[in-house]
Amino acid sequence: MKLRSMTLASAALAVGIATLAAGCGSTTTTSTASTSPTATAARGGTLTVALPADTNVTWYIPLFDAANDSVYNMWLNNQIYQPLVYLNDQYQIVPSQSVASKITYNKAGTVYHVFIGKQWKWSNGTPVTSKDLMFSWEIAKYASAKNAPSPWPFVGDGTGNIPTGIKSVVANSPNEVTFTLDHPANQQWFIYNGLIQLYPMPAKALNKYPHNPQLEVKYLGSIATKPSTAEKLSDGPFKLVSAQTNQAWTLKPNPRYGGHKATISKLVFKYESSDAAELADLKAGNVNLGYLDPSELGSAPSLKAQGDTIFPGYSLGVFWTEMNMWPKSPFKSVFDQLYVRKALQESIDQKAIVKELDKGYAVPQYGPIPSTPRTKFYNAKAEPPMAYNLAAAKKLLTSHGWTMKNGVMTNSKGQQMKFTMMYVTGDEALLQQAQLMVADWKQLGVDVTLKGEGFSQFISITSDPTNTSWQLAVGSGWDYNGPGWMPTGGQLFSSTAPSGTGYANKHEDALIAATHKPYPTPAAFMKAFYAYEAYTAQQLPFLWNPNPATINVGGSNVIGAKKYANSVTGNPGFNYMQVK
Repeated sequence: MKLRSMTLASAALAVGIATLAAGCGSTTTTSTASTSPTATAARGGTLTVALPADTNVTWYIPLFDAANDSVYNMWLNNQIYQPLVYLNDQYQIVPSQSVASKITYNKAGTVYHVFIGKQWKWSNGTPVTSKDLMFSWEIAKYASAKNAPSPWPFVGDGTGNIPTGIKSVVANSPNEVTFTLDHPANQQWFIYNGLIQLYPMPAKALNKYPHNPQLEVKYLGSIATKPSTAEKLSDGPFKLVSAQTNQAWTLKPNPRYGGHKATISKLVFKYESSDAAELADLKAGNVNLGYLDPSELGSAPSLKAQGDTIFPGYSLGVFWTEMNMWPKSPFKSVFDQLYVRKALQESIDQKAIVKELDKGYAVPQYGPIPSTPRTKFYNAKAEPPMAYNLAAAKKLLTSHGWTMKNGVMTNSKGQQMKFTMMYVTGDEALLQQAQLMVADWKQLGVDVTLKGEGFSQFISITSDPTNTSWQLAVGSGWDYNGPGWMPTGGQLFSSTAPSGTGYANKHEDALIAATHKPYPTPAAFMKAFYAYEAYTAQQLPFLWNPNPATINVGGSNVIGAKKYANSVTGNPGFNYMQVK
C-alpha cells in the first residue's frame, strides 16, 4: 500500500517471520496460527483517530484501483470488511481473525483449498459464504482486464498470480473454494500475495449484474467512491454510519461481528488540514490517537504532561523518490540510464535528513528492504550504503557527455536536467527534505522546481502512466501490506508492476520470478530472495530515501494504543482499543 510517513506504527516488528518462507515445498498443511490479542475494560467512549494532513478516505470497497491504493483507505476498509487472511504484527496468519479458517495446499503448490469460518456473518445476520468470495474473485479478474473501464484496473493485477496465473476457481460448498494454479508456486508466496487480496464482499448487496461481470465491474467502479456503498453491509468490527470529505468518517461497532467485538461506542477518522492543526487537536483533546511531525517534537513535554503517551515505530516498508519512467514521459530516456539514477541518489544526503529533519527518528535506506525493523528479509551485504558524494555524482554525469550550460546539465541532444518534483503538502519535515534535495541537486546542475499536491491527488497523478506533468515525486512509500505482503517486489519493480512508475528490466523480472517458485528448503528460497534484493538495491528503480519512524501519540484516555497499533500490517486493532 502506498503511504505517507505518518501512519500509525507498532513499536517494533519481531525479528522472526517464521511463516513467510516456512511453507516452501511443504506437504499439505494449515496456515500458521498465533494468538489474537485480548482485552477487557470499560465500555463506551469515542476513539478519534487523526488522518495525516490533507488526507481523505476516497474508496469504499476492499479491492482497490491504483489511484486509491493507500494505507488510509485500507484502514477504513479493514474496519468494514474482514480480511480473508488476517496477519498479526509478526506477519503470522491468525485463523480466528481470518475469514479463511483454514487453507490447505498440495506439495506441488498448484491446488489450494480455502475454508470459510462459520462464525462470520454480514451485519444483517446472513452468513459469509463461498458466493461472497467468488464474487470478489470475479471482480478481481475482470477489473484486471486490459479493457477494464475506468477507474480500473485492479491494483493487484499481476501480484500473487492474480488473476492470470489461476487456472480455475470453484466453489465446492458454501464454506469451501478451491483455487487451481496454472503452474507451481511457492505456497506461502501465493497465500501472502495472492489469496490475501480477496476480501469477501457482500454479493447479495453489491452484485447488481450477476450474469454480466463486465457490467458489474463498471458499476462497482462507479460506486466505489461513494460512502453509501460501504454503509450497506459489514462483516468487520465496525459499520460505517457517515462520511464527510474534509471532515470526518464515523463508524459504530458491528454487533454481528464474528471476532472480538469493540468496547468503544464510536470510531472516528478525523481529517486534518495540516500537522499544526492536528497538533492543536491533540492538545485540545479533539483527537485521542494521532501523531507528531518531527518538527513538532518540542511539544512532546506538554503532551506528556497532559497524560498522553508518545511512542515511535518503524514499518516494514520502503520510502523513495519516484522518477517518471512511463513510456510517454519526455524524460524517460534520461531516467532509464542507471548512471543518472546513481548520480541523483549520491546527491541525497540521507544522514543529514535523518539527523536534522527527522531528529533521529529514521534510518538511512539503500534498497527495497528496511534495516529497521530487522527481519530475515534484510541482508546488509545486499544493500551496501551509497555515500553522499556530490563530486562523484557530478563526475558521473560529465563522464557520460553532460555539460553545464547556464548552471544546468545539458546533453548533446539539447536535453536539460530541469525537472518538476511533486511533494505531498501538509508535512513540514517532508517539505524541508524536498528543499534540501533540491539545494543539493542544484550544485550538481540539476534544476528542480517543487510543486505541492494533497496526498490523494499526489497518488492519483503518480499512478497515471499518461500523466507527464511531473518528473520526480517525493512523499510516498510502500508498506508491504498489500496487494503483496511478502516483499518479493513484483508489485513494485517488475516491468508490469501495478504500483511502479515505468521502470522495466528483464533481469529484474527474472530475479523476481525466481522468488515465486517452490523451494525444497527455506534457505534455498532466501538465496533467491537475496539475489533479488541485491540487484534491486543497485539498480535504483526508485531513489532510496530514509525509512522514518512514526511518532505516534495516544491520548491519556486511550487504553491499548501502542499494544494494538499493528500498522506493520496496516491493520490497527481499533476494536481492541478502549477509551476510559
